[in-house]
Amino acid sequence: MIRRRAFLATALAAPLIARTARADAAPVVVIGAGLAGLSAAQALRARGIATVVLEARDRIGGRIHTSRLWPDLPMDLGASWIHGTDGNPLTDLARMAGAKLLPTSYDAALTLGPDGAEEEIDLGQAERLLTRALRGAEAAETDRSVWQAVTESADWASAPAGERRLVQHLVNSTLEQEYGGSAQRLSAWHGQDGAEFDGEDALFPQGYDQITAHLARGLDIRLSHPVAAVAPGRVTLADGREIAAGRIIVSVPLGLLRSGRLAFGESLDSARQAAIDRLEMGLLNKAWLRFDRIAWPGDVDWIEWLGPQPGLWAEWVSLARGLEQPVLLGFNAADAAQEVERLDDRATAAAAHDALRAMFGSAFPQPVAAQVTRWSRDPWTLGSYSFNPVGLVPGQRQALAGADWDGALWFCGEACEERYFGTAHGAVLSGRAVAAALAAP
Repeated sequence: MIRRRAFLATALAAPLIARTARADAAPVVVIGAGLAGLSAAQALRARGIATVVLEARDRIGGRIHTSRLWPDLPMDLGASWIHGTDGNPLTDLARMAGAKLLPTSYDAALTLGPDGAEEEIDLGQAERLLTRALRGAEAAETDRSVWQAVTESADWASAPAGERRLVQHLVNSTLEQEYGGSAQRLSAWHGQDGAEFDGEDALFPQGYDQITAHLARGLDIRLSHPVAAVAPGRVTLADGREIAAGRIIVSVPLGLLRSGRLAFGESLDSARQAAIDRLEMGLLNKAWLRFDRIAWPGDVDWIEWLGPQPGLWAEWVSLARGLEQPVLLGFNAADAAQEVERLDDRATAAAAHDALRAMFGSAFPQPVAAQVTRWSRDPWTLGSYSFNPVGLVPGQRQALAGADWDGALWFCGEACEERYFGTAHGAVLSGRAVAAALAAP
């Protein structure tokens, strides 16, 4: 008599063999031509595995978006930096692509008070207050937000107004700007999980798209091919066309996964679906302003403003020191970014100029040109990058990554990276990891 387990193995053999045959006959379809998707496709190509990359936009890169509106000066509207050049995979890619790097330093910084007066600030006490608050939250029975941990701490209750202002600036500059999430949503337990590479941070003065162009070489990439649905063995485009797929790699941003606009023909693994539902998308927006002259100190990379509204136009990068260009980049993150996104381009530039006049005086020149971003309104990203919200369960990013549907469906992207989430190098590493796992015997 055939035992039940042996019978099930025999009964299941036929569909499994059929699925394997389809996998051999059709290419791996990669959805999304951002850093993760391109990295996965190149790694598979190097192993001799055929791929087709489907990209909804009319360009590659995803959240790598270099604008060449100013022909003499490429501006990165998405990712800008290699964060930590030592051992970072992007450093090797930059070398192979022949891309020049421009180091920036937080040591070359200028800090201004609300009225524009230069301030020599001592963040020591504010850092100690924030550190103690987060350590206290670690000992709590339940997770809570960073901001709740800070404002419910004993130190906050007794802190003078000036120290509270510095804590607010520190929370914005080191947490909200870094992770894109509001301090009222960032997990006090897990908001700062992850790792960093050593070394300096560096910009791409000729554009980050040199990296994506390098990664795209030799790949079959089909632009303006938005995918509406995936099922084992096929993907369906928005116009109804179907493309056969041996296996499918989904590399789209978390925001798109959470939106439900990409339909899955079968239910996802429950842990994977829980990760999609729990993780959140952060927001960091940019305003590039170009002037007819350098009207601010030219020996700094960073300008920090402790303005009247904490977090609003609080962080700036200057290209005067590194490139001798009259260009400033203003950042807004999380809630401040949402507030500024409601403005049109002209109003955004005007608001940025008002902040600069408050910082440097009423004679500060008007910008001659501006470029602004609204990443939460981009239909293919719906945000900038993922962060760890209150209530995150450890391991949920790992649950999002990897295989589903008996190996017919795979996921990669910065949101799948446990250690390097929210970064460009995290996307590269995730794409390479999924390719290695898919190709493994």
